[in-house]
Amino acid sequence: MAMHRLDPAAPGLSAFIRPGDRVLCAQTCAEPSLLAAALPAAHATVGPFETFLGTLVSTSFDHMPEAMAFAGYGAMGRAARLARQGRLDVWPLHYSALEAGFASGAIRADVVLIQLAEGPGGYCATLANDYVLAAARHARCVIAQVNARAPWCVGAELDPDLRIDAVVEAETDLVEAPSAPSGETEAAIARHVAGLVPDGATIQIGVGTLPDAVLDALEGHRDLGIHSGVLSGRMGGLIARGVVTNARKSLEPGVSVGNLVIGRREFFDLIDGNPAFALRPAAHTHAIGTLARQERLVTINSAIEVDLLGQVNAERADGQPVGGTGGLVDFTRGARLAPKGRAILALRATDRSGGRSRIVPRVEAVTIGRADVDTVVTEFGVAELAHLGAADRARALIAIAAPQHRELLERSLHEGGAP
Repeated sequence: MAMHRLDPAAPGLSAFIRPGDRVLCAQTCAEPSLLAAALPAAHATVGPFETFLGTLVSTSFDHMPEAMAFAGYGAMGRAARLARQGRLDVWPLHYSALEAGFASGAIRADVVLIQLAEGPGGYCATLANDYVLAAARHARCVIAQVNARAPWCVGAELDPDLRIDAVVEAETDLVEAPSAPSGETEAAIARHVAGLVPDGATIQIGVGTLPDAVLDALEGHRDLGIHSGVLSGRMGGLIARGVVTNARKSLEPGVSVGNLVIGRREFFDLIDGNPAFALRPAAHTHAIGTLARQERLVTINSAIEVDLLGQVNAERADGQPVGGTGGLVDFTRGARLAPKGRAILALRATDRSGGRSRIVPRVEAVTIGRADVDTVVTEFGVAELAHLGAADRARALIAIAAPQHRELLERSLHEGGAP
């Protein structure tokens, strides 16, 4: 790889970025933190360009200059701060469409900032095999942070034909995402969800307080498998305790499959060079054809609100972007097509104050349509909606709403606010 060598103390990006460029920065724990920190200086020298962000788990972008412009596929993690400030242009795209768009060139990527691990056979994209790697194959310029502390991730090996234009070599701490403690409400929801997951199921699940509580509640299960958009740190504990074996997966038995990794150092060490884990592109992890062939696939995701038609909002709250489309629709549809599959949507019945119901007459935005919804879970129970008509759906959802909000929801049925 013939390339420019950049100074880790001051990796000057202005020599590579042009005014009006779109710069992609790798997301989550794959974020190249030294390169991200160099973006303000480049902006001051070059002038306006757009930085495209994914899910943010670091504080790198908390205090970027106000003149910098940002875009992303959702307001996930700390990217929500930029959205609240009106500084993030959120694209309403399915996660799988990003990879396809960048791979085809339909979505432009001028400069890509990526983090790599180096091994005996070359380089791999550490902790992610996502749209950033697809974009790098078509970008004008690719700048890599090669980190001696980055784990080798099976499945994310770099194509030897991929051109790397500049490298900064540094041994730095990786971005970590510690688990958040859950409360009794999350534990109650998790118990309901765990009761819907059979032994031998293959699970897909997100990250955050509620997903972590669900993973904890699966401790008593046997022979679970993992095929997920995200491999998270809590999964490591289930693997160590023999709960996750991947032995009964229809596809890729024996291997935990994901698109990216979010966790802490101990989980990165477990994954490092381990063939029991594989990172695959979204064209595989999120493909409905792949998901539909995975027997007993159970997808477990969360949302902002669900309405009495069964429509799901995972994108907006109080008129502001919160969350995003992500892989929610892909995994919901795939699980419903899989033999003995189930798509679970789990959420608190109210906001944390208890004053606002998250079962509502009408959602603010529709992420999952009523024809795709399957099973909804709150701390008050389970509503299996897939084969119910409109009136029965409304009654099933009111039954799992918080008791103090049920009367108002019932009233909405009679006032034309719901079916």
